[in-house]
Amino acid sequence: MTTRDIFTDLADLLHPLPDHPGDSADDDELEGWSAQSSEIADERQQLQQSLRLSWEHGEDFDPLLVEIAAARNAMLEAEAQLRLLIAYGREFTRPRPYRLEDLARAAGMSISGVRTAYDDDEVGEVARRTGMRPTRRAGEVP
Repeated sequence: MTTRDIFTDLADLLHPLPDHPGDSADDDELEGWSAQSSEIADERQQLQQSLRLSWEHGEDFDPLLVEIAAARNAMLEAEAQLRLLIAYGREFTRPRPYRLEDLARAAGMSISGVRTAYDDDEVGEVARRTGMRPTRRAGEVP
């Protein structure tokens, strides 16, 4: 019987095992599932060990709060990446920008949300990272 604790629970939440492919799965599917399950089990074990060590050596360490903060940071990074991609699609693609409707659908946003999702900072960052110049004139409304 597996002992449940916060470390095990967090590992299970953050590294879910894949669903079994079913009784009708062929050998390749079963082998792939088994390999993926084994890899995830290793990731779970590593996370549990890391959290336990931090718990033992850190004052006021709360593994749940640490993982919530990490998830929040990942979300903020993903949002920043989304803004850069939208800026690229509107300001740097040739011969014309991506349509607002298409970007909105892909981003799960409204058209007005896409229109205001980025500003000059993101345009500048796209230019810096790619070495490209925006196709629109400076100061033109996106």
